[in-house]
Amino acid sequence: MTDTTPDAALRSGTFTTRSPATGEPLTEHPVDGPEQVARAVARARKVQADWAALPAARRRDHLLRWKRALASGLHTVARTISEETGKPVGDAELEVVLTLEHLGWAARHADRVLGRRRVRTGLFTVHQRASLVHRPLGVVGVIGPWNYPCYTPMGSVGYALAAGNAVVLKPSELTPATGVLLAELFDKAVPAYAGLLTTVTGAAATGEALARSGVDKLAFTGSPGTARKVMAVCAETLTPFLAECGGKDAVIVTADADLDDAAAAIVWGALSNAGQTCAGVERVYAVREVHADLCARVVERASALRPGADDDAAYGPMTLPGQISTVERHVTAAVMSGARSLLGGPESVREPYVAPVVLTDVPEDAAAMTEETFGPVVAINAVNDVDEAVARANDSRYALGAAVFCGDRRTGAAIAARLRAGAVSVNSVLGFAAVPALPFGGSQDSGFGRIHGAEGLRAFTSVQSTTVQRFTPPIALTSFEVPAAARERAVRLARSLHLRR
Repeated sequence: MTDTTPDAALRSGTFTTRSPATGEPLTEHPVDGPEQVARAVARARKVQADWAALPAARRRDHLLRWKRALASGLHTVARTISEETGKPVGDAELEVVLTLEHLGWAARHADRVLGRRRVRTGLFTVHQRASLVHRPLGVVGVIGPWNYPCYTPMGSVGYALAAGNAVVLKPSELTPATGVLLAELFDKAVPAYAGLLTTVTGAAATGEALARSGVDKLAFTGSPGTARKVMAVCAETLTPFLAECGGKDAVIVTADADLDDAAAAIVWGALSNAGQTCAGVERVYAVREVHADLCARVVERASALRPGADDDAAYGPMTLPGQISTVERHVTAAVMSGARSLLGGPESVREPYVAPVVLTDVPEDAAAMTEETFGPVVAINAVNDVDEAVARANDSRYALGAAVFCGDRRTGAAIAARLRAGAVSVNSVLGFAAVPALPFGGSQDSGFGRIHGAEGLRAFTSVQSTTVQRFTPPIALTSFEVPAAARERAVRLARSLHLRR
């Protein structure tokens, strides 16, 4: 999603964050400009040289010390997330727990994934010993989102640090305190490398300054439109760019699926965090035999939930005020174009909250089916069979996550393999998000590149290939002094071998 802030905040030296639920001021933060960002990058680069020179085991120990500091301060971090986003404290605590899982995995597996590895050579290079190693890039810039201000940026931050890099983090201007707290906890846990993780605060101008600062790679989470703008800046200096740009995730429900499990997962995937989840559930395609039954079960569960700021509320307010109008526009346009509202409707929008909305018979070309709604709205459409469900799920410019509910797990996995999504869960929603070893990312308007897992570690490295000549070959083909007859014999031998294979 796009990060926005009033122009007045950009013109001043500071900006103030506010509670999404009450509008009350929370904290004042500096607007870091190009000079402040450049200083942060320069400082990080100095510290990074020593960090990269450490044995992998020492880096692992330092990162695990930071992980323990985060675990010790879990409730403080969760309260900060809750205050800035409006989500319930329990949801924020779960976000921190998932972050700890990923940070621990990255710290423990970096050496195995990135360490030097021998590579087999061929017949004509038998005299060479070949190997490759993944080397840290240097300083990585990370532009984080507001919906999961700890878990999402840490998918880049933690893995980049584990790979031997320094990081400069620019959190969303809606949730800067979370980013500041992450860096403070790192400095306290690993004081010898203070500045290895630095947080700069501000809005779009600060993000642009980071993109122009000379970082060795930039990892971005946000809307496709903003990603294109940031990527254009990176292109000026050929700065590598990784983008996670949201989704319009679909769920397929087959005739033999457990409808209770499917309904419970759909409601959670669509409504948790007020629907403000890039890989949340926005579209459901159920085969016609079970469509009505599934809708009834989803409505029953969703109608029991309500948003609010109290402890009993299922989810909180919309964090980004401007997103409320998008939700209202999508729901209103869908109903006007023939969709049926099974629960809620345009009247569900009561700023800063949006009550659950369940739609059906939504035209496939409606904005509610093609654009990212990013609110507590789910559309459940009937399809004739699984083939039609797969075709509709794939007919989107987004390709981030998806889910399949099916009575037979093998069949469910086969359906999952037909989906273009970068990550798919069978008989659960977002199951992949809690598995640190699995890479996460999408394609098309969902972005490109991967975080998490081994791919996430490699994403913040460059590969160096090395050959060491073990002995002088009988025929030195890479020499002007090789006799023509010897070269011809080598070519005939190679041709003969490859004709047989």
